Amino acid sequence: MVQIKENDIPAGFYEKLMPIEGYLKNSSLDFQLLELMRLRVSQINKCAYCVDMHHKELKHAGETELRMISVCVWQETPYFSEEERTVLQFAEELTILNNESVSDKLLDKLNQYFSKEKICYLTLAVSQINTWNRLMRTFSFIPGKYEVQKQEELS
Repeated sequence: MVQIKENDIPAGFYEKLMPIEGYLKNSSLDFQLLELMRLRVSQINKCAYCVDMHHKELKHAGETELRMISVCVWQETPYFSEEERTVLQFAEELTILNNESVSDKLLDKLNQYFSKEKICYLTLAVSQINTWNRLMRTFSFIPGKYEVQKQEELS
């Protein structure tokens, strides 16, 4: 069985995806909302590396442990706002694709909380985390190694 490991990846491979990350970071979307969505999608896709990463990012941003451990059962809990629930539902529908488009009912709910521009950003963000999940799983990235970067390191 041939395995592709982290050190087999061509130089610059991931750097091609980073401008999209920067674009989303500079959008008007709330960071914690994005991270909750990324954590949930990573759980669905069983990407241990990304679950670790987004849990650590949320913790660093001040998210509560209760909400982080409950995002996998968000529909059963009272801990998430209607806006967050709508985003989580949208992310799940875009991640677990079926033969139908996103329902008008869900799009109407999204329109209650977000402009069309923000819905476009959310769609791109869901697509992007799905891409990262698939890459991390393909290339066998080892969970637990991710460290949150301090703001000054990002500049």
